[in-house]
Amino acid sequence: MPAPSPDESAREEILAAYRAHLRAMTDGDTDALDDLLDDRFTLTHITGYEQPKAEWLSQIRAGQFVYHRVTEKNVTVDVEGDSARLVGRIVTEATVYGTHADWPLQFTMDYARDGDTWIALRSVATTW
Repeated sequence: MPAPSPDESAREEILAAYRAHLRAMTDGDTDALDDLLDDRFTLTHITGYEQPKAEWLSQIRAGQFVYHRVTEKNVTVDVEGDSARLVGRIVTEATVYGTHADWPLQFTMDYARDGDTWIALRSVATTW
């Protein structure tokens, strides 16, 4: 059996980082999220608000964002050298600022290779 191509290996590593990100969200594990996200990471919410990483993690810690369950629907990853873009559709059961709902979200996430790992630089959430 041939070894996976460098791009295929990168895709698998990025998928693993993305799934760890989703797991950390549902676990409320802000330490894991901190490790998975670049220091300059931003999350653009469905409202259009571009939120810095530290603020988002602080709001998770304060219970303003509580992710109860995330169901992955599909995901694609395009790798170009040391950068990649992941587009993932999920349904997120969450309580956001006291409103509990299921949100069909599409995350477009940019990743960069950081040594032997892939780190998320930014995420843009839209509904689908």
